[in-house]
Amino acid sequence: MNLLSNLLAFVFALGVIIFVHELGHLLVAKAFKVRAKVFSLGFGRRLWGFEHGGTDYRIALVPLGGYVQLGGEEPGEVTDDPHEFLNRPRWQRVLVYAAGPAMNVVLAILLVAGVYMVGVEVPAPPNLPAVIGTVLPGMPGEAAGLAPGDRIIEVAGRQVSDWDEVRFEIITAPGRELSLRYRRGEEVHATVLVPEKIERYEMGDAGIFPEMLPRIAGLVAGDPAAAAGLEIGDEVRKVDGRSIGGRLDFVSYLAERAGQPIEIEVLRRGASTVITVVPREREGRGWIGVQLAAGAFQRFGPVEALVESVRFNADITVQTFVVLGRIFTGRMAAKTALAGPIEIAAMSGAAVRSGFVNLLHLMGLISISIAILNLLPVPVLDGGQILILVIESLRRRDLSLKVKERINQVGFVMIVMLMVAVLYFDLVKNLPEGFLPGS
Repeated sequence: MNLLSNLLAFVFALGVIIFVHELGHLLVAKAFKVRAKVFSLGFGRRLWGFEHGGTDYRIALVPLGGYVQLGGEEPGEVTDDPHEFLNRPRWQRVLVYAAGPAMNVVLAILLVAGVYMVGVEVPAPPNLPAVIGTVLPGMPGEAAGLAPGDRIIEVAGRQVSDWDEVRFEIITAPGRELSLRYRRGEEVHATVLVPEKIERYEMGDAGIFPEMLPRIAGLVAGDPAAAAGLEIGDEVRKVDGRSIGGRLDFVSYLAERAGQPIEIEVLRRGASTVITVVPREREGRGWIGVQLAAGAFQRFGPVEALVESVRFNADITVQTFVVLGRIFTGRMAAKTALAGPIEIAAMSGAAVRSGFVNLLHLMGLISISIAILNLLPVPVLDGGQILILVIESLRRRDLSLKVKERINQVGFVMIVMLMVAVLYFDLVKNLPEGFLPGS
């Protein structure tokens, strides 16, 4: 059943993203009166389609991409027809190539903004201070001497201003030493943190969590919390007058006080309320019957959602180039960062099973990633074609047909090698350990 849902979610997500990308190329080409011969979702044999305005709109057999075939796009096809692609000015051709990635950027912003308007759980809200709320025993954070209340100010020589930056540095450095500077009270300390490797994804985990108010996401009917009047959405601020650093801190406090009245101060609809709860004993621990949210719940109005979406996508873009730089310098394994069709299908299926809004959020991430990928200066990709046109503009004459053919051949080989690599990484992540060499 999971396999089917993975496949359907993958086809839907990738189909929408590819459609929007190719639609960008098509619309700008038609705006410049360039003849478009084929608009295809997928590659290979034509399964279904129709013709309109001289363009064959089709769905093809292999749903792993798409293309727009323009009249006179290949040098050998060029005639004197002004509506052929290579007969248009270079600046128009640049805009045609750039339109696909640009549409993916727009789609990513709109999808994430829509998700923010509906509301979504995020690991940590934007601009959350880099203050530690919980340190798990036996994890790298404890080994490094970190404690709740510490404010991290620098990781690996880079100043950090919020928890997102700390989290990014940790997950992208599995098994590697990270120099840390943090403030405890009035003093600044230095330490070395070695994030533990999460084997399947080769990501880092330090066992530290931000200082963030626990939020009640569910209640068990008849248990102490529901009987005392706690409500879904309440944010726990204090227990018995003591500030709470996070979910685990709250759970630990309750666990030690079975049968004892506890005053819980919660933030409810902007106002503070104090509720007395008596945890009952369950398997030797105090229990009140609440489900705590895994992260923060984000919901914005239309304008704020759009602003936050632009910020989110800008952060993802910066982080993508940081990751690419670390891959090329050997500081990060490619398997950690790259995902192919199998992995994307698995993520799509998991997202849709946890809620359609999560699939839309994932689609936004994929869309901005495809935009970045396509703008890289790699021959065959949109960015590579734009680079060639820029070079020709600076030279004031076209590159020779032979040179262009060689460039495209190199680009094709690079793309094939990348596809083989990500498919191998997908198989390593999803097949049993040891099934493939190097897994």
